[in-house]
Amino acid sequence: MAALSVNVNKIAVLRNSRGGAEPDVVRAARACLDAGAQGITVHPRPDARHIRADDVLALAALTREYGVELNLEGNPFAPPRAGYPGFAALCALARPAQATLVPDGDGQITSDHGFDFGRDSDALRPRIAELKALGCRVSLFVDAGVEGVGRAAEIGADRIELYTGPYAEAHARGDASAALAACVATARQAQATGLGVNAGHDLSQQNLGDFAAAVPNLLEVSIGHALIGEALYDGLAGTVKTYLRILSARPG
Repeated sequence: MAALSVNVNKIAVLRNSRGGAEPDVVRAARACLDAGAQGITVHPRPDARHIRADDVLALAALTREYGVELNLEGNPFAPPRAGYPGFAALCALARPAQATLVPDGDGQITSDHGFDFGRDSDALRPRIAELKALGCRVSLFVDAGVEGVGRAAEIGADRIELYTGPYAEAHARGDASAALAACVATARQAQATGLGVNAGHDLSQQNLGDFAAAVPNLLEVSIGHALIGEALYDGLAGTVKTYLRILSARPG
């Protein structure tokens, strides 16, 4: 069964929209872990639009308390600025179990593409080595169908995270076969080079089951936007448990 890591960014969005400390990101993460989630994911942005550096440190303490993984996502090339020490520096402070590198720019609303290994490999290699020296497992955000996915292993990464946005869009249209086949093919190519496979972005109760059934040896899914939205109706605990039932019903 793939592990479920809940992304709690949206809790911080709601908090920051009003100011103050409510809703409490750590309390929400604790509720997810109490319901059985196997990890917590956050993607702090340099502009602190949602998760802040202090949240990362508090969540690092929480995940250590529970003995589960913190997955810290971010752009390793984004320069430090006030309130954001830089991705590697934040990892040095929080020591997440996993660092997921994502090529997002400041102006992006959300991550919407993976790395280009022909262009990015040389620049990524020392960043990956720096993070692994901190004890982090390193995963790289990739598009399904990306050329040269095996380069991720050559430059030191441990896993890839499949960007599942296009799959989710195709599933919503009622024809996900081609998008799903691309995910499966990329997963198999990555695994053939020794890489583990994670997945995330726009996965939901509606599309997760088909994805988890098709992608072989899926290790982890990180889900935030849909899960938090669904939890508005059904509560965090009930929603997390629904996702765990979906994952446990699938082979692997």
